[in-house]
Amino acid sequence: MTHNHAFPAGGEPTWPTGFRGYTGHGGLRDSGDDISIVASDRPATSAAVFTRSLFAGPAVLLSRKHAAGRGLRAVTTLAQNANVATGRRGEENAAEVVRRVAGILGVPEGEVLIGSTGVIGRPLPMSTILPHFDRTAERGLAAFTAAPRDVARAMMTTDTRPKTASRTVGRARLVAVAKGVGMLEPDMATMLAYVFTDAALSPADLDTALRGAVDRTFNCLSVDTDTSTSDTVAVIANGAAGPVDPALFAEALADLCLDLTLQLASDGEGATKLLRVTVGGARDHAQAKRVAKSVVNSPLVKTAVHGADPNWGRVLMAIGKCTDETDIDPARVTVKFGDTEVYPEEPEVDTLGQLVDLMRGDEVDIAVTLGIGTGEATVYGCDLSADYIRVNADYTS
Repeated sequence: MTHNHAFPAGGEPTWPTGFRGYTGHGGLRDSGDDISIVASDRPATSAAVFTRSLFAGPAVLLSRKHAAGRGLRAVTTLAQNANVATGRRGEENAAEVVRRVAGILGVPEGEVLIGSTGVIGRPLPMSTILPHFDRTAERGLAAFTAAPRDVARAMMTTDTRPKTASRTVGRARLVAVAKGVGMLEPDMATMLAYVFTDAALSPADLDTALRGAVDRTFNCLSVDTDTSTSDTVAVIANGAAGPVDPALFAEALADLCLDLTLQLASDGEGATKLLRVTVGGARDHAQAKRVAKSVVNSPLVKTAVHGADPNWGRVLMAIGKCTDETDIDPARVTVKFGDTEVYPEEPEVDTLGQLVDLMRGDEVDIAVTLGIGTGEATVYGCDLSADYIRVNADYTS
């Protein structure tokens, strides 16, 4: 089923009924908006998933508590500073930000989710953040004029472009914003991604839809094998458009999350290509996903893709190091680059040039069949370039 993109004539999404956005400069970066808020003008139901990192930041710890009530109606995000590994001071600062945002909106603190993303180990610059919120409070809701793309841009750290997506289900709309290009190897969630919808759904249906979507989209994404301390994915539904079929909503939500996943993968730090790896014929979906992740995470595979080198031996290596998968038999495995089989039937010499051309494209597809069962999974990543090293070598200095 294809869902319509809910874009206005100008090509950019607008908020669903009852939502509004705000962005401003709070001194977290030298210039440009770095604080954002999206809020519903009425009570809402919600669902959220978070990183499982042992070093989860204060924003995640506080948001987990608030999300447990399944009644979130607002999200605030601080960019350029993760507020992680900052001790008691970091916890107090996160709580103070939530208090300020709740005061501006006139809602309980427990209905506000907070996200914080950027450098780890540095306290938030509260000396500039708090005066910013004071000024915002004076303006009140009149300050809430930001569009989804404005919010997505204010959330960016090393992203090269803002990420938004939109879908419709009946009269209801889903609009999402996301950020993330590095430290992406999801575990329950990935980066920061928020979905806002005017559909009416029960908390249980919303939670089921979100977890199903995350498992097959965001959790199938990997840029560099590293799981962030701040990962958060949430969906807030305020019901302004009335009820929708839960199954159709779940399908639209998964389609929207896949859209964001592809945007995130193709904008990976230093990335020049989207890498898509599909593993079929596995024992089950979980095995297919593990093997596919082994391929997409291999630095040797990623550098071969960057150099347009159809080195299928590196794919075999990545499959072969899955040593716990004892039912994988090399005699039953096949590998394709695009539609061309490269193992076990090695391509003719005159086909190699076609493979090189294929790998010079913006998207590279690698398909593996294990010959065991019917399990299948597709994962998403990117190539590995010298720019990835440059971005991360200079990140805090």
